[in-house]
Amino acid sequence: MTFPTSFVIAQAAPAAGAPNPIMTFLPLILLFVVFYFLMIRPQMKRQKEHRNMVAALSKGDEVVTNGGIAGKVDEVGESFITVEIAPNVKIKLQKGAVQQVLPKGTLKSS
Repeated sequence: MTFPTSFVIAQAAPAAGAPNPIMTFLPLILLFVVFYFLMIRPQMKRQKEHRNMVAALSKGDEVVTNGGIAGKVDEVGESFITVEIAPNVKIKLQKGAVQQVLPKGTLKSS
């Protein structure tokens, strides 16, 4: 039994077209958007707040460093500050080492 060629060709599966390039990269794009809003954006916000806090340091501010040293700012330079941690005990630190500025009078009460 012989089949006509046109019948066999008609029964064959249609050729698959090329996938849409946007649909191919859509999961990757969505993953990047999620990472941006959950990780990158909050980190940039924290960096901006820290930069503003360090720029606003002035003499008399009470600060805590990354190492946990608490003291009162005695002198502010361009990239370094001098912090008095005890009477007549002063240390020089980089401005970036300041973790937080305490409310006035915090060190006196403790």
